[in-house]
Amino acid sequence: MRVRVLIIASSLVLVLLACTKDVGPPTETAQAGSLVSPKEAKAIAQEAYIYAYPMLENYRTMYAQALDKQAPGFTAPFNEFSHRSELLGPDFKDIVRPNNDTLYSLAWLNLRAQPIVITVPQIEDRYYSIQLVDMYTNNLGYIGTRTTGSKAGSYLVAGPRWQGAKPGDVKRVFRSQSNFVYCIIRTGVDGQDDVPAVVKIQQGYHLTPLNVFLGRSRVPVASGLTFSAYDPQKAKSAGFIDYLNFLLTQVRVPPSEKALMKRFALIGIVPGQLSASMQAVPVMRDAIDEGVGIALVEISKTARDLSEVEGVNSRAHGGWQGTTGLFGSPEAMRGRYLARAVAAMIGLYGNDEEEAYYPIANYDASGDSFDGAHQYVMRFEKSELPRVDGFWSMTMYSLPDQLMVANPINRYSIGDRSELRYGKDGSLTLYIQNESPGMQKASNWLPAPDHSFSLQFRMYLPKPEALDSPLYLPPPVERVR
Repeated sequence: MRVRVLIIASSLVLVLLACTKDVGPPTETAQAGSLVSPKEAKAIAQEAYIYAYPMLENYRTMYAQALDKQAPGFTAPFNEFSHRSELLGPDFKDIVRPNNDTLYSLAWLNLRAQPIVITVPQIEDRYYSIQLVDMYTNNLGYIGTRTTGSKAGSYLVAGPRWQGAKPGDVKRVFRSQSNFVYCIIRTGVDGQDDVPAVVKIQQGYHLTPLNVFLGRSRVPVASGLTFSAYDPQKAKSAGFIDYLNFLLTQVRVPPSEKALMKRFALIGIVPGQLSASMQAVPVMRDAIDEGVGIALVEISKTARDLSEVEGVNSRAHGGWQGTTGLFGSPEAMRGRYLARAVAAMIGLYGNDEEEAYYPIANYDASGDSFDGAHQYVMRFEKSELPRVDGFWSMTMYSLPDQLMVANPINRYSIGDRSELRYGKDGSLTLYIQNESPGMQKASNWLPAPDHSFSLQFRMYLPKPEALDSPLYLPPPVERVR
């Protein structure tokens, strides 16, 4: 939620990474590969890269959206919201598979100096969610329709070092194991005419440093960080060690990973050692490079067959595939490093399935790849319509770019908020093709490109029965011409 979900990972960013000794000098040092054979170094590098991959991808996005003002996807400085004031369409190319259902409000929270308070207005009769993602890419918590309700309120997000008590005016405290947290707000939109109402709601979202929220005059300021350029090729080599060593200074490593960190240290992975990879002799660097390559192949291969991922529930039928268990809380993802890496590769910032469930189809009912040269029909019997407490939609993406498809009626998705025509028996038939199916069927038409495409289903607040075994999947898409 290849499977790929909605999500916010910039594929255009070519720069990243900050370097600092934020937590003081390390307590141990290691020359990369000095204590192990090349064969052992390769195996450790493979394991360490799977562990590091989602953290690197997360930081890549943070750098682009909060730090690099020249990057195409630049959003806003730390602790400031950037609001999208229009529904995304084919002109939006910053990320793959964006949604056409909500307006986004995005912010990167810097919690190094003090917690940040998120204040939301009263939001009734409308879906919204605030997803909080730590640097490991775990969903540390949610604010919104499902979890906190529709009333106005303030919520505190604190980093790993904060020891304070919950202020009386704050409804809930979210504690992060990292100094940086990605705050992703999705506010539901009922069509283009509803956009102004949602923009008004966005103006009611606020971020406030805790001291300011409490009316104190002194506002703590964290020491500055020095950010270095990020080379994507270096990140796929032994150089990833230096990046990971920085990232480890910005998180609290769980006690359960103490033995893992000790093993990683054998190839130079030590928090704060920002040039450790350069200390390795050439034969060891070659071994680590090879381990990184094997790790990337393993992540990619597993992404194509999610049934092999421990803790993942995956079901495929009639060209559709549904998956749960790829995204979750720190507790749910603890120790599941391959699942975390696969999730980052195929859909960074995916929601917990209780928040949104994302079946995907790249094939028709006969198992053939979708192609806009053909025409397709998708029929829901009344009993097959998605069971949701929020809403559902299906979005068209062209392949291989996985972006929305320009079309003459500017329709990029279709769902229960669309002006659909249902059968007298409550059934629903959708028409998926490049050219209009005619006036009588146009309301149920999802335009396709004239080449390969993919369909992404989204169920916001799915009812529990949709996630029970077997997982809900939409009806097959039948080729009719």
